[in-house]
Amino acid sequence: MPTYDYACDGCGHTFEAFQKMSDPVLTECPVCGKHVHRVLSAGIGISFKGSGFYVNDSKNPSTPSCDGCKKCS
Repeated sequence: MPTYDYACDGCGHTFEAFQKMSDPVLTECPVCGKHVHRVLSAGIGISFKGSGFYVNDSKNPSTPSCDGCKKCS
């Protein structure tokens, strides 16, 4: 379920709500009861777990890794 950030117009209280995308937008502050609005947030982004992905994970072993540049020799 997505997490939505809200901010109160009255007291300035900010909070997160775990809601389904089909749930209605919250309109009341849990602290003072005044109107709240949804705040745009960046979210958590992408979480990578495990050992990672490296260039050589899917490379064909017969393909040379370099064309003989000075950097690699």
